Amino acid sequence: MTEKGRSFPVDPSVPRWACQNCRNPLYIVGVDPHSEKFLNESSSRSGMQGSSMHGASSVLSSTRMDHSFVVLPQRTQPPGVPPRPRGGAVQSDIGHPGKAMDESFVVVYKSESSTDAGGNHMPAPGGGSNCSSQSNNFGFDSTITVLKRAFEIATNQTQIEQPLCLECMRVLSDQLDKEIEDVNRDVEAYEACLKRLEGEPRDVLSEADFLKEKLKIEEEERQLEAAIEEIEKQNADVNSQLKELDLKSSKFKELEERYWHEFNNFQYQLISHQEERDAILAKIEVSQAHLELLKKTNVLNDAFPIGHDGEFGTINNFRLGRLPKIPVEWDEINAAWGQACLLLHTMCQYFRPRFQSRIKIIPMGSYPRIVDSNNNTYDLFGPVNLFWSTRYDKAMTTYVTYLKEFAEFAYSKDQENNIPPEKCFKLPYKIDGDKVESYSITQSFNKPETWTKALKYTLCNLKWALYWFVGNTNFQPLSAMVSSHAEVPAGGSLYAKRGTDSKSMFRR
Repeated sequence: MTEKGRSFPVDPSVPRWACQNCRNPLYIVGVDPHSEKFLNESSSRSGMQGSSMHGASSVLSSTRMDHSFVVLPQRTQPPGVPPRPRGGAVQSDIGHPGKAMDESFVVVYKSESSTDAGGNHMPAPGGGSNCSSQSNNFGFDSTITVLKRAFEIATNQTQIEQPLCLECMRVLSDQLDKEIEDVNRDVEAYEACLKRLEGEPRDVLSEADFLKEKLKIEEEERQLEAAIEEIEKQNADVNSQLKELDLKSSKFKELEERYWHEFNNFQYQLISHQEERDAILAKIEVSQAHLELLKKTNVLNDAFPIGHDGEFGTINNFRLGRLPKIPVEWDEINAAWGQACLLLHTMCQYFRPRFQSRIKIIPMGSYPRIVDSNNNTYDLFGPVNLFWSTRYDKAMTTYVTYLKEFAEFAYSKDQENNIPPEKCFKLPYKIDGDKVESYSITQSFNKPETWTKALKYTLCNLKWALYWFVGNTNFQPLSAMVSSHAEVPAGGSLYAKRGTDSKSMFRR
């Protein structure tokens, strides 16, 4: 082991200690516990690095040997125990005999011989070398036991864990010296105060004054006791109030928790109602939009859509007319005439009895009939042959005449409504007898192309009459129909300005 330039051989069989402050290891060096020299030498001292005992008279800074020992009392050996070495001690520098002994030592007394209870020597069993070896081992163990006991005694006396190394012991010694100096100063101060108090004159009270002072103090004591009782009562009242406040606080917490639960439930219900309200409002908006669409929807426009298919005019997708290259069946032509008759009959019936005419239309599906002013009835359906073609032509001529009369009635009604003449209703294609815009509507002795063109213009006039009817009755026209086929005039009439696009469509 090395400490500040000093080296010691380390015996691994010797117990090891550590400094209780810096935790550095401390070893007993320079002793062979199994050698005879250990017993024969009077000094069986085991070196211990930096090991020291601090007792009541141990001071590390002293260099005198008589101030550097902790002497253990001599103990009587029990029977059968080998004698302890007299000079057994713990020192730090065993390899330097000439050095001044500035360390602390533990001196252990050794009895000259081991005696039993009667004072007789106890020889070792077996004798010879075995006895010597056993005495050697037991003496070393006794030395270690004494060291441990010395450490325990030093720890109890100093209240500091032992063993300590030299450096830690020096630091501890300095601290203890400082504490001793502080205590000495305190003692001197107390002694000075005591002398001063003893030198001061004493005022001795008489017995009467003493009784008065006693009564006064007793009265103050009673007052203080009464004050203490009052304070205790107040404390009890405060404690009771505190308990009441705690109860109220717990109730308020319960109420608050209930409030937040109810608040959350209310918020949930409110959000649910708002969502339901929003859904209902959305449904109302959709219903209103649908209602507006229905208001703008006219049943006649939906029931009788009039358009064209190439050279043919159509009503409800039924073509009206025939061409050499495109022969149309009579069933389709009859259905188209039936739809046209039903539409014109419906519009005329709406204005009766103001609209007076001697012509009557009898709509009968695909087999309509027309009664003229002379009360003659004509069939407006085919097929027709050469002999019956004149009656079919008479029926078609009567139909366009009836349509012309309805247009004249519409014109007069617009004049009654103070509509300017240029905006009053007029048919886009002029009707004159059996001709519609210079195209004869008769079939006999007429070209199929001319007859088909006249029928197409007739359907266009019927469509314009339908626009006027929708604009002047409680029916509302479809915006799509208005935007695609006509331009709504400022006066509210759909027919006032001719739709050149619609007219040109029927002229194709």
